[in-house]
Amino acid sequence: METKSQKNPQLDKVRELVEDIRIAMMTTVDEAGHLVSRPMAALQMDEDGTIWFFTKRTSPKVDQIDNNQHHVNLAFADVGDADYVSISGTADELDDRAKVNELWNPQAKAWFPEGKEDPELILLKVHTDMAEYWNASDSTMVRLFQQATAAITGNPPKMGENAKVYN
Repeated sequence: METKSQKNPQLDKVRELVEDIRIAMMTTVDEAGHLVSRPMAALQMDEDGTIWFFTKRTSPKVDQIDNNQHHVNLAFADVGDADYVSISGTADELDDRAKVNELWNPQAKAWFPEGKEDPELILLKVHTDMAEYWNASDSTMVRLFQQATAAITGNPPKMGENAKVYN
């Protein structure tokens, strides 16, 4: 995944975490009002905090995005490192062959057998409105020790950094 330095420097930590985690659970709202999530591979986070994905033109998520004022949530999680990111934003579908060519990678062929020219292939771009992240700075052993200490003392552990960032 390619990420670019952010125009909003507060998003740089979000960019670092997204780059490392890469797979997001994208949540939309279906026609019955239910929250629906599915894994999506982030392809790029550009300098404006926009995250790019490939999708199929006929995917239900495309209709869900159009029917819900384009609001989505992206949840990234690396449980092993205790790093988590939640991004609220707006999504739009885009049929831009130049951008498809820029972002194309060999793994995408599994979902788009006709390659970059697959007529089903379009882009989803998610503009970051707000992001919140949790980033553990200590090793797993230190985190476990902090949790055990907290259980004994009754004082919540300090498990790293947490911040909200508005774009």
